[in-house]
Amino acid sequence: MTARALFLDRDGTLIVDKVYLADPAGVELIPGVAAALRRARSLGYQLFLFTNQSGIGRGYHTLADTERVNARLEELLGLPAPVFDGICIAPERSDQPPVYRKPSPRFILETVAARRLDPADCWMVGDSAADLGAAAAAGIRAAAVRTGKIDPQILPEVAAGRVPLFADLPAFVASLS
Repeated sequence: MTARALFLDRDGTLIVDKVYLADPAGVELIPGVAAALRRARSLGYQLFLFTNQSGIGRGYHTLADTERVNARLEELLGLPAPVFDGICIAPERSDQPPVYRKPSPRFILETVAARRLDPADCWMVGDSAADLGAAAAAGIRAAAVRTGKIDPQILPEVAAGRVPLFADLPAFVASLS
């Protein structure tokens, strides 16, 4: 089996998007996500959390707050720890030069190289143009989900049929073999 992975957006893909979420008590899983991640693991996919958190750069909350939110996410998933093989928290504001902030492909490219992943067997799954842009820039596949705050059908890649659109992460994972 080739080394393959899912790069997963957090807000709007795994959990309900609550802008600048800093309180772990506010974490709300999107239905079916835990079972979908369990199935992805059983299919041999490594799981990587890739989240833009401009609230850190804006001073709305701290990196420690975001780490507590991520820990609560993992707790609610109820999967063997660690749930994620790697986590990238991009703290840059959208008006700052991107280092890891999506659509920067840096985290994906570094992870693909370090883990010797096959880019043809890697996906970025998310709900925004930034998620799809990171996948395109890294040379991996992208999938859009409808569980975020925007309608991904308006994204040019989705509208043109270049990126598949799924109701949610469980529907995407059900399409994998």
